[in-house]
Amino acid sequence: MINQNNSKMFNWMRAITILAIATCFIFFSLHAFAGGEKERMLTRLPVINQMKTKGIVGENNKGYLSFLGNKRVNTEMIDAENIDRRTIYMDIAQKNGVSLEVLEKRRVLQISAKAKPGTWLQRENGSWYQK
Repeated sequence: MINQNNSKMFNWMRAITILAIATCFIFFSLHAFAGGEKERMLTRLPVINQMKTKGIVGENNKGYLSFLGNKRVNTEMIDAENIDRRTIYMDIAQKNGVSLEVLEKRRVLQISAKAKPGTWLQRENGSWYQK
């Protein structure tokens, strides 16, 4: 019984460690871009955060922004944000020899962990919940 509990604790700690390493890796990789994506994303951030607070957009299960209802405002901004995110994700994935899908899943974990209370997040099965 004790060995089984220790094994479960070890697996849990290993999962947390892997998640932490992946999060750090993605975080530092995002800062390495000189193509202007980071700067553009930073300028959009205040409006995107307001849209998240109002429940207009949420973070989908692929690491991109999605509209939650029929209200579509700043669509060009949301499209531009998603294009910049995809560009960054593709570059990181290529540099690390992983598929875009794998990188998107890693990014979703980071986004979910950092999301502010009230942010809408999409589960893997497609359903939405508010953090």
